[in-house]
Amino acid sequence: MKTKFAHFFKIVFPSSYMEVGILLFFMTAYLSFGGFIAKEFRLIYDERIPWDAYFSLDNYSIVTTGGGWERHPFSKYLFDLIREVALTVSGGKKDASFRISLVFCSATAVSFSLLHLYKYLRNIISLPLWISLFLVLFFSVFTTPIILSFTPETYTYSLFLLVFFNYFSALNITQEKKMTTLPLTGFAIFIGGLTITNLAKVYIPICLENRLFQKWSNIVSAFIRCLVSIGAFFLLYLWRLDFKLHTIVEQTFSQYEKFSKPKVTPLWDMIASWFWGGNILFPSFTIRDYHSKIGFQYKALFMDVYSLWVPYLFLSVLTCLVIWSLVANYKNKLVHMLGLSLFCDIVIHCILKFGLHTAYIYGGHFIFIVPMLLGWLFYSQKTKPKILSALWCVLIILFAYLSLNNLYRLNEVVEFAKLYYR
Repeated sequence: MKTKFAHFFKIVFPSSYMEVGILLFFMTAYLSFGGFIAKEFRLIYDERIPWDAYFSLDNYSIVTTGGGWERHPFSKYLFDLIREVALTVSGGKKDASFRISLVFCSATAVSFSLLHLYKYLRNIISLPLWISLFLVLFFSVFTTPIILSFTPETYTYSLFLLVFFNYFSALNITQEKKMTTLPLTGFAIFIGGLTITNLAKVYIPICLENRLFQKWSNIVSAFIRCLVSIGAFFLLYLWRLDFKLHTIVEQTFSQYEKFSKPKVTPLWDMIASWFWGGNILFPSFTIRDYHSKIGFQYKALFMDVYSLWVPYLFLSVLTCLVIWSLVANYKNKLVHMLGLSLFCDIVIHCILKFGLHTAYIYGGHFIFIVPMLLGWLFYSQKTKPKILSALWCVLIILFAYLSLNNLYRLNEVVEFAKLYYR
């Protein structure tokens, strides 16, 4: 038991000086910016503003209640803990110290996500050090990790759990180990409990286990493990709701109707600018007038669609690289796992259109797959130096544009906070 715990501890936490350095570097960077936002402005948490202060994120609602139980069944317990810790630090006041404590938790979760991404690139794909560091740095300036690093939301912790889950699952598959019932159930409860639509992703690695379909005993074993895991999850879910099944069905359909209505923006542009691009490359912003149920007037910041051709070109090139990686590694089980996980979100947001008009808030569920697939692309071309050189050139250009664009737009977020959230 001690050996298993030590092994799990090594997987979760840094196990080398390089990994410690990566974790500390990103925690320092994210905390510096997030701490500034938390100290100087009310943007991150204001009791008068229940939702949508920036990018349609529901910070106050999430911190207070954990969010809607039909989508986030167990997040209440996580945010009860986070809120109480923050209140202890701030002496019971919901002031700057309270906001900084919330930012500390968010920045830590995102930094650990980047640490596990690095572990995946190094330990699973076996990429050279400089490629791994570059891809981690490349991902760190995506819209999603930047926003979530100072945002107390369920997506922040979903990002951490999903990156870690992909790393943990990939380790099992490469070592030809089965994921036993206990960790499978744990991942189902934690990942599905934060956002229920992510529950399906927990069972993707089970379908890719070695020699699964060679023996009936392997299929039966996988079925029992999944059944126990799903059963435990839904028993807890029903217990959470006093076993009112009809309420779950009604609320689920109500949420779908509310968040899947067609918008004026063309479907292709919502997918390009918000589902895909909005989680990578900041577009321009638009400010709207909002008011709470108690009549409090406030300004809200939202992402607009791209207005120039350059962002679309950037996204087209990056999308081609992702597709190239999927095609070049079509026999690789670990790439199948990433592709299937991404496909789940494509179905939910692009086909069913759930939340597509604000799909840039859902990036924590899937956008980390981009650097992972880029890592597999490097792996597939490792014996072709000319192609590797060209790939490096393309990615360096993309990284330069991404960094300049996102830092510029981030300054606009700060200016917005200065104007309306002092």
